[in-house]
Amino acid sequence: MEIALAVVIGIMFTFAIYLLLSRYIIRMLLGVVLLGNSVNLTIFVAGRIGPIAPPLIPGGLDMPPMAIANSVPQALILTAIVISFSFFVFLLVLTYRAYQDLETDDTQDMRVAEPENEGLPPLGY
Repeated sequence: MEIALAVVIGIMFTFAIYLLLSRYIIRMLLGVVLLGNSVNLTIFVAGRIGPIAPPLIPGGLDMPPMAIANSVPQALILTAIVISFSFFVFLLVLTYRAYQDLETDDTQDMRVAEPENEGLPPLGY
């Protein structure tokens, strides 16, 4: 199962990088979401997948009697999901605002600070 998930994670990373290199901001946003999900899956797979006992220690013992699951990867993933969702919503609002002002989502057409008809900016002081 871990090998299949590793292949899926590799495919997700590939598509995420492809989408991030696009000219259109909506595709870039989808690439950011896909990249975040693939990182979360990577952390999840690194924490081992399998039927391991929950991290509970019975009364009267100082350490667990058998191998237990590590709860740190799950806590990291839960935190990362919340952070990546809030980051995505922020980028979505920022993209919508830029689309309202510039009426395009193509990054080549969004070069307002670099007008085509004017010369080069000052190269020295």
